[in-house]
Amino acid sequence: MTEHTLPKLPYAYDALEPYIDAKTMEIHYTKHHQTYINNLNTALEKHKEFGDVTAENLIKSLASIPDEIRESVRNNAGGHVNHSFFWQVMKTPGKITGPSDGLVEAMDKVFGSFDGFKDLFTKAALGRFGSGWTWLSVTSLGGLEIFSTPNQDNPLTEGLIPILGLDVWEHAYYLKYQNRRQEYIENWWHVVSWEKVEDHYQKAIEALKPARP
Repeated sequence: MTEHTLPKLPYAYDALEPYIDAKTMEIHYTKHHQTYINNLNTALEKHKEFGDVTAENLIKSLASIPDEIRESVRNNAGGHVNHSFFWQVMKTPGKITGPSDGLVEAMDKVFGSFDGFKDLFTKAALGRFGSGWTWLSVTSLGGLEIFSTPNQDNPLTEGLIPILGLDVWEHAYYLKYQNRRQEYIENWWHVVSWEKVEDHYQKAIEALKPARP
């Protein structure tokens, strides 16, 4: 059985300063993310048939998971997938500060403008009661949708392909921002890796193309 492991963080703990502090990054990555992985591996110990299934495929096919571990897999595979994705869509501040023309055009069609998208995404993140995530995802028809999930749920379980995600669990921001979620969200925009979002977008669109004969 292949155990799930913590992916390498693509930057130093302090790389996102001053918007996300180094101590939060260290605890979030080494404690919270690692715990989801540990719990997922424990849940799968007696189910070797899932030993080579990726965490993404586990949450895509929750109905096939045995009842006694389904909730644990949902929460912990979800936590692993969500955090692995989250680290990748952030980068050192000061580089590209907005999406490509193609992605902006797609946003214009659905949200009216890039600023309109940011406003709606921010409102969804602020409106998530308790713990959860907010996502920009590609739909099965190739459009864009802002989608908020509770706990560690992921748009993949709804047939959507996430291209940007924001963690709004308190552990993601409480050391620096305490209860000021809005300030955390506003500052988070400074560290969004639009290069990575564009990469996710192009891959999602490509995946939706019909298979060539």
